[in-house]
Amino acid sequence: MTEKATMKAVVIHGFGGPEKLSVEEVSIPKPGANDVLVRVRAAGLNPVDWKLREGLLPSARFPMTMGIDFSGTVEAVGPAVKKFSVGEEVFGQVEADDIGSYAEFCTAPASACAAKPDGLDHVQAAALPVAALTAWQALFDLGQVQPGQTVLIHAAAGGVGSFAVQFARWKKARVIGTASTQSLVTARNLGAEEVVDYRKMKFEEMVRDVDMVLDLIGGDTQERSFKVLKRGGIIVSTVQPPEQQKLDQFGVRGLMMRQKPNGEQLQKIGDLVAAGTVKVNIEAVMPLDQARAAQERSQSGHAHGKIVLEVA
Repeated sequence: MTEKATMKAVVIHGFGGPEKLSVEEVSIPKPGANDVLVRVRAAGLNPVDWKLREGLLPSARFPMTMGIDFSGTVEAVGPAVKKFSVGEEVFGQVEADDIGSYAEFCTAPASACAAKPDGLDHVQAAALPVAALTAWQALFDLGQVQPGQTVLIHAAAGGVGSFAVQFARWKKARVIGTASTQSLVTARNLGAEEVVDYRKMKFEEMVRDVDMVLDLIGGDTQERSFKVLKRGGIIVSTVQPPEQQKLDQFGVRGLMMRQKPNGEQLQKIGDLVAAGTVKVNIEAVMPLDQARAAQERSQSGHAHGKIVLEVA
């Protein structure tokens, strides 16, 4: 384990805007029995990061080191860890109550980590965990997507949607995506066979009899999505529970999902990226001390790819 006692980290001491973020010296965390201590090389940004900062999600632990996704090198392992060893390159996500990944070091359960393939760099790896696992679990664990089925993916060029399009195509499903005008080409290049510009067209007037809808938007978009499902189809949402009344009315199923750490699934995803089957859309790589600007960019809604903080 490192001989240092402290590390640089991006911390908040209360809820609020981007001005709450500060770079501070804090104690290096110690791994629990089932944890690894990782020297962070890169930390991925997710919308959940700034939502936590603003108090939009349940959390009351202050001071809070920000960040969930990471890629780096194992610095120490807990006594019960057999999966990884010191010096191994890994990527994964921290637990909700642990020190976050916007830091020089973080801890994470070994079960939430995967070995970084040689064909994957730290920036790419750090962009994967939350977004890619959300897409994977929505499509395969809950949606049970099969070859030949048709999937409608809302926000198909976004962080989760871009992975979902590629995973569904890898599974040999037919993919229809909704996207903004400036993102249509991106969605097509990712593998969507049909793309609907939601600003100019109503997707429910163009799409019929889909097996699954992946709802990453909620609200009116979810409301209109029931009409495009075939009877017995399923809508999986990451933002709001589908109304039971609507499910009964249209004869479909619906689930609200929350992503769960899963090192085995993450390993499969990492291998797909390393093989070139799945691509990671990186918009910007920024240094750790620019975390405020990075979150502002993410929160603006104008980011068309993953933002990653390079730590070391």
